[in-house]
This record gives sequence, structure tokens and C-alpha cells, in this order.
Amino acid sequence: MRCNLLPSTLRPQRAKGFPLLSVAGVSFICKVHLFSYFCGMGIRSVLAKPFAAYIAKETKSWSLNPIQSQQKVFHSLIANGKNTLFGKDHGFEAIQAHSDFIKQVPVRDYEMLKPYVERVLHGEENILWKGKPEYFAKTSGTTSGTKYIPITKDSVPNHINSARNALLSYVHETGNAKFLDGGLIFLSGSPELTEKAGIKTGRLSGIVNHHVPGYLRSNQKPSYTTNCIEDWEEKLDKIIDETIHENMTLISGIPPWAQMYFDRIVAKTGKKIKDVFPNFSMFVYGGVNFEPYRAKLFETIGKEIDSVETYPASEGFIAYQDSQKEEGLLLLLNSGIFFEFIPSEEYFNDKPRRLSIEEVELGRNYAVVINSNAGLWGYSIGDTVKFVSKNPYRIIVSGRIKHFISAFGEHVIGEEVEKAMKQTMEKFPEVKLAEFTVAPNVAPSEGMPHHEWLIEFAHEPNDEIFFAMELDNQLRKLNVYYDDLITGNILRTLRITSLKKNAFIDYMKSQGKLGGQNKVPRLSNDRKIADELVKFAS
Repeated sequence: MRCNLLPSTLRPQRAKGFPLLSVAGVSFICKVHLFSYFCGMGIRSVLAKPFAAYIAKETKSWSLNPIQSQQKVFHSLIANGKNTLFGKDHGFEAIQAHSDFIKQVPVRDYEMLKPYVERVLHGEENILWKGKPEYFAKTSGTTSGTKYIPITKDSVPNHINSARNALLSYVHETGNAKFLDGGLIFLSGSPELTEKAGIKTGRLSGIVNHHVPGYLRSNQKPSYTTNCIEDWEEKLDKIIDETIHENMTLISGIPPWAQMYFDRIVAKTGKKIKDVFPNFSMFVYGGVNFEPYRAKLFETIGKEIDSVETYPASEGFIAYQDSQKEEGLLLLLNSGIFFEFIPSEEYFNDKPRRLSIEEVELGRNYAVVINSNAGLWGYSIGDTVKFVSKNPYRIIVSGRIKHFISAFGEHVIGEEVEKAMKQTMEKFPEVKLAEFTVAPNVAPSEGMPHHEWLIEFAHEPNDEIFFAMELDNQLRKLNVYYDDLITGNILRTLRITSLKKNAFIDYMKSQGKLGGQNKVPRLSNDRKIADELVKFAS
């Protein structure tokens, strides 16, 4: 029987991001479709396993040859960048090695790259990359206002295939693919796009939405119309209406917004999520550390489920969790990005070291700098990472290079406050968090300066004073400079300000940043956020 005798929804298609493997594979896939169709099995889960094995083999090949993989990317980038305005301005013709590149191309943030972006926005071609970008990912910068990050035809696969491969890595390792047969929900921003100089422009999540492969669209939620709703609370109610009676098996989103979705379903039904969605078995997340949210999220679900962490950014898809057994995220060394790493303590130096992959060390914090086929050169994305493995190269995201507290020279970073909270909660099992952030209080109305932890508890500690003491002790163990300041009576021990229920949601709503990919920084070196949040104190 030929494949075209099947219903159109069951015919194999060369969907974006899911190429047929070979001519012989067409026959194989037809047989799988027939078998699945007549036996009532899930098509997607059956097809996913052989494709996952193929991707796993490909991933193993490049990940075990990391230096060669990065060198190949580097030389391809330089060859393609020679004829751009940026390449001519920075002498790409003379670049033979990374050491040459460092001399020619400075590390820059968006403000320094902006003059080139502006020329692209005015319709010029061959500025940062050949031709024009396919898209601009529109983001909100804290100092730069709106940022327009180019996504080119060459860089689109980095975003799309990496997300696909994260799930396929899970399928290959665990053998579990059933979640692909049910409803899949992506809690994200609007997919509506506008145009700038003839270039489609929108949020990254919206751009990616247009590239969801055809084999997943039939079970994707929410609907396009609902996804276009800008008001997050209205959108969330519509999403619930569309999903509450469906067989939802995979849910993806930033943990606090997934929690909000779950809470509203529980309020509406009076049931745990596992009873509303009995086949829900996969949570995909990124953007924040999952640990502070894990306990409450799983309590609301009613059981623990598998999860896959991803590390996407508008500037590029950096890494994803490739194993349920190993710590960290697999750094994508063959996906159009050449990485550089600056030791975080050197980042603000005049001439910090810029290390390639073979020069990094385990356990040290590095600021991430990328060079990519999107036309980003020496671009600091603002994140810090720490390597936990070099065979293959796996990382954890440790914070933001500009998100720290150093009002008195303590230089406390995001990784430290999150680890201090995690270790403290292990000693207070009754405690569950909704959200928290930390800021210095340099000139309190009374008493000595201190760090203020603004916490929204889902379940409060039985004794908040002892909880605060333990939290302070854990932070002192993690940061010797903070410990010295406490010991030397420069700072007093931290103070907790408990916030009322939904305080962070109400704050984000007041800032016009509720939902989507927006999140509150884990810590700040000023009180702009803290002074707004204290208005929601319980």
C-alpha cells in the first residue's frame, strides 16, 4: 500500500526540522505509519525512537571531538564574515586563528553592536552577516531599551533543531516517547510578527512558534488565536479553557508561569494536576534555576515527573540537558556558535582573558561570549556559566554577570543565593517557595546595613528567625567576603521580608511584564526592584 492511501494527517512529510533520513527511510516510515494507523499506536512516539537514535549518534560524534567541532565553526564563521561590513572593519582577511580574532574584535554588548544593527534596520545588506536577517528577535534591555537581535537563515536551525534534539536526547536515553502522542503546551509570548525594514520582527518564542514542525502542530496548544493574546491573565484563562479537558502530556515554560497555570487549574477544578492531566509526564523549562520552584511545582502536580532543562536565548540556543543521569547541560559546540569564556573575576578588566573551549577549567565561573552565524561577534550575552564536565562539555548556568550584590565588596552572585536557599530548605522541609529576590539595604531606617531577602512563601517556615539564621550561615559558607563583612560587623545578618501571596505576579503586572519569558532577577545591586516589592509585604 502506498502512503498516499492514508489520511493526509498520517502521511510522512519532510517537515521543518525533521528530515526523512534516506530514500530507504521513506519505505520504513510508510510501514511505521501503516502499523501505527491500523494498530492504534501513537505515530509520533514510534517515529521518534529511530530518529532519536540517529540524533544521539550524531551528537556523540561532535561532542567527543569538541576542539575540532569548535575550530570548524570558527573557520566557517570567519570565511562567511569576510565580505560583511563588520568583517571588513575588523580585518577578517588577516584572521587565521583565535589569537588573531581576539586582537581584531573586542568584546561588546548590545550598545556597542547597535550602530551595525541600526544599519540593518535601515535596510542595508551584508552588514553583520551575508544578506539580511530572516528575523529580528525583539527583547527589552535594562539599559539599551528595546534590542533587536538578528536571526539569519543560517542561524534558524540552531534555535529549532536544538529544541528538538533536547527532547530526542531524552527519548533515546529513557526509551520514553509516549508524551509526544498527547497534547503539548508551550507557555510563551505572542507569535504575532511585525516588520522592520522588511524583516519579520517579534519575540523569540513567537518566531520559534512559526517553525514548530508539522508533525507536532496537530497536538500543540494553545491555539494560534489564544497565543496572540497580549494580556497574560486573559491569555492564561483561555489556555486553561483549551487544555483542561485535553490529554496534556508535555508542558513547557518558565517555572513561575507554569506554576501560575497549574494554580489556576487547581483553583478551578479542586484537583491536583495529575488528576486533571493523568498522562502529563514531561516538563520542559529554561530561563531560571528550577530548584527553588521544584518542591511547590511537584506538590501542585501531585507527583514528580521527568523534566528537561534548556538554555535558549535570543542570541542563540546555548545548551540543553542531554541526560537524566548526568549533571549539567550539553554545550552546543557544532551549532553555528563559536564560544569564548572570560573568567568572571576578570570581566570588568581592561583586557580580560578570552578563553576557547580547550582552555576552560572545571568549577570556575565564566562570562559567556558568542560569535555566531547570526552575525554576532565578540558578543557578551550577560550570563555566567560553570563547567561541570569536559567529556563531554557540560555547564550549569550560574547567574548574570551584572546581577550581583557588592555594595560592600562582597560580590555575592546568583548561584550562591540559590544554593544557600536550597541548602536551607533541606533543613526546613515544611518550607516551599513561590519566588524570591535579594537586594542590599545600605541605609536602613534603623540598625546596620544588611542584605534583604524578599520572599514569597508558598508554605512558611515554622520559625522564620531560625530559617533566616540558617540561610545567613549557608551564604557565609559559600562566600568568604560576605562572611568577613558579618564577622567584622560591617554588615549585620540578612533580614527576610515576607511578601503576601501573588506579590511577584502583582509586581510583574504593575511593570507590564506578566507572563511569557519575563522573570524577576534573582538579585540586584540596587533597590529598584526591592523598593517596589516591599509594597507587597505581608
